[in-house]
Amino acid sequence: MKSKINILIFSLVFSFMICLALAADKPVVSKAPKNFPHLKEDVLSVTHHTIKLNNQVIPYTATAGYLTLKTEEGKSKANVFFVAYTRDDVKDLTQRPLTFAFNGGPGSSTVWLHLGALGPKKVLLDDQGFPLPPPYKLIDNPYSLLDVSDIVCLDAISTGFSRALPGEDPRQFHGVKEDIEAVGEFIRLYLTRNQRWLSPKFILGESYGTTRATGLAGYLQGRRFGLYLNGIILVSSVLDFRTLDFSPGNDLSYILFLPSYTASAWYHRRLPPPLQEKSLREVLDEAERFALNDYALALLKGNTLTSEEKKQIATKISHLTGLSPEYLLQANLRVSAHRFFKELLRDKHLTIGRLDSRFTGREADAAGERPQFDPSSTAITGPFGALINHYLRVDLKFPSDLTYAIYGHVRPWRWIYEEQGRTPNIYMAETMRQALTQNQFLKVFVANGYYDLATPYFGTKYTFNHIGLNGEFKNRIKMGYYEAGHMMYIHRASHAQLKKDLAEFITWASK
Repeated sequence: MKSKINILIFSLVFSFMICLALAADKPVVSKAPKNFPHLKEDVLSVTHHTIKLNNQVIPYTATAGYLTLKTEEGKSKANVFFVAYTRDDVKDLTQRPLTFAFNGGPGSSTVWLHLGALGPKKVLLDDQGFPLPPPYKLIDNPYSLLDVSDIVCLDAISTGFSRALPGEDPRQFHGVKEDIEAVGEFIRLYLTRNQRWLSPKFILGESYGTTRATGLAGYLQGRRFGLYLNGIILVSSVLDFRTLDFSPGNDLSYILFLPSYTASAWYHRRLPPPLQEKSLREVLDEAERFALNDYALALLKGNTLTSEEKKQIATKISHLTGLSPEYLLQANLRVSAHRFFKELLRDKHLTIGRLDSRFTGREADAAGERPQFDPSSTAITGPFGALINHYLRVDLKFPSDLTYAIYGHVRPWRWIYEEQGRTPNIYMAETMRQALTQNQFLKVFVANGYYDLATPYFGTKYTFNHIGLNGEFKNRIKMGYYEAGHMMYIHRASHAQLKKDLAEFITWASK
C-alpha cells in the first residue's frame, strides 16, 4: 500500500513538473531521476562521449541546456540555451582554455559554428563545402577545437532555443548594447556556476558576432565585472560598418570591396588570360594596389575626374573584375555588392553568393539588379537545420517541441552603442583599441575568407590598419586568410588550416 502511494505521489509531482515546464517553454530532460525530481530554473541534459583527434582519444562531457538570466532583484528574464563541451581528463582547470562561441546576424543561431567549425560533430559536406543530397549526415569533426579548449556554443536570445520568458518583452534584448549585456551576463554566470574564473578565457564570434565579441571585451573588463580575456577570435569580421555601407556619399565601401570582386571573378574565370593564369594571391596583390591608389584617388576626385581619366579607371576595374567598361561607366565607377552578385554571371543567368561567391543560383530572370536569394546561404541551411534538430534531441537528449530558430525574429534591431552614440554606423574598432590598451595581455586572431562578399577581407584589413595608428598592437594581432567564403570552415582545406591557426593562437594567448 505504501509503495502504491509513493508511486502515485511521484506521478502527480512529475506530471505537475511537466506542465510547469511546458508553460515556461522549458524542455524536460528525457530521463526522470530515480528520486523525486526537483523543479529547477536551469534545465540541463548531460551526456558523455569520446572523440579521436590527432590520434588521441579524448573523453568529454556535453551539457545542453538553459541558464536563466535574472535581475539582481532575482526576477527571471530569459533562458539562454547553450551546449558546452568539456574535456574529462583535465586535472587543473586553471590551465584549460575555455572558448565561448556564437554566430551573428543579428538574429542568427550558433548552428553554423557549432556543427560546422568547432564542436565534436560536423555536418557532412563535400570537400568544397557544397551540400550532399539528403538524408544528411553528422560525422566526427576532425578539426574540432576540443583538444585545445573547452567550448561553449550559445544562442543569443530569440535564436536557437533561447527565449525571453513569458511576460517579458523580447525586444529588450534586441539591440547592440542590450545584446552585449545579456551575453556578458551569461558568460559571467557560466564561469561562476562552473568554477572557471581562473581558466584562460576566449570569445569567438562570427560576422555580427565579431561586433558582439569586441563589445563584450570592453564590457566584461569594465569596473563592474573586471573579467579580462586572454583572446578574441573574429571570424569574418565587421567592426566598422562604414566598410559595408553603399549609401550615397560613402566611397569607402567601393574601394574595400574591389579585391573581393577580383577574387570572385578569378574563381569564376571571368578575368583576362594574363590575370587568370596567375595565383589568386598574385591577382589580389594587384587589386589591392589599384584599390588603394588609382581607384581611391579617382573616387575622391568626384566630378572633377576628366572623361579620359574616367575611361582609364573603368578599363582597369574591368580588367580586375570581369565587368564591362560600359557597365562601369554607367555605374559611375561604383558597383555595390548586390549589383555585382547579379552582374558577374548575368550572361549565364546566374547569381553568385553573398556569403560565399563560389556558389551560384538561378533566378526567375537575369535582368534584375538585386538577387532574390543568396545561393550560398540556401545551399547549406537544409543540412544544418535538419541535423541540429536531430542532434540536440537525439544525441544530446534535450527533448523540446520548441522551434530551434535558425534565424530568430529580432527586428527592428537598435543600432546604438551607448558609448559612441553612432547609428547605424557602429564603430567597434575604438572599443577594440581600448580593450587592447587596457588589457596588455589581450590578443586577437582574425579569420578572413577571400570569397566573402558579406564582410570583405580588405575591409577588415583596413579596419585593423587603423587600430593603433603607431603600430603598437601589431605583435598582438594575427590574421588568417582562406580560399573560401564567410564560413570558410565548410571548405575542407580551409577548415584544416583554420583549426591549425586557432590551436596555435589559443596556445600562444594562454601563456
